[in-house]
Amino acid sequence: MPADPARARFVGLLLAAGYGRRFGTDKLMYPLADGTPVAVGAARVLRAACPDSIAVLRPDQTALAKRLAGEGLRVVTSAVSTLGMGHSLAAGVRASADAAGWIVALADMPFIAPATVRQVADALRDAARTGHAQAIVAPALGSVRGHPVGFMTGWRDALSTLQGDAGAGRILKAHPEYLRLLAVDDAGILRDIDIPGDLG
Repeated sequence: MPADPARARFVGLLLAAGYGRRFGTDKLMYPLADGTPVAVGAARVLRAACPDSIAVLRPDQTALAKRLAGEGLRVVTSAVSTLGMGHSLAAGVRASADAAGWIVALADMPFIAPATVRQVADALRDAARTGHAQAIVAPALGSVRGHPVGFMTGWRDALSTLQGDAGAGRILKAHPEYLRLLAVDDAGILRDIDIPGDLG
């Protein structure tokens, strides 16, 4: 925890290493209605609240890496990210181990409102001020938890050793007592893109 919680550094992690095979083509580079690639749209939402953001990609995603770097994200590649989202998340946390916490976002979820991400960031700052090093924060629509999810620094070791495809879900299931849900009126927190029809 930093000496001055007001200066706490929170890092956005955009997980963008998935293949998205159900989509039929590279969904993260597929254009939204305004022509913006899916992953770029998600990156802009994340950076609106968390300018210090990292994108985790496979080494072969050179075109996407260039686009996201152009959006101001630091790009981290992980060869083992093909083994599952947990590996990608761990790589991002290890690349920013000095952070006070992380906001974990998915690159196929560009429809989240920037205000929602700001609420998550603000809740992490509140946790820093009150010394809650193990706080976890997520938006919820009704009773359904969505994305992105914020983790304080107390979860660094657990996050940096994740493996497989479960991502941070196993942490959330094992430690619900640390999770704070933020009520939002934002259907985008539940809306990911798996097939072209999800763009409509």
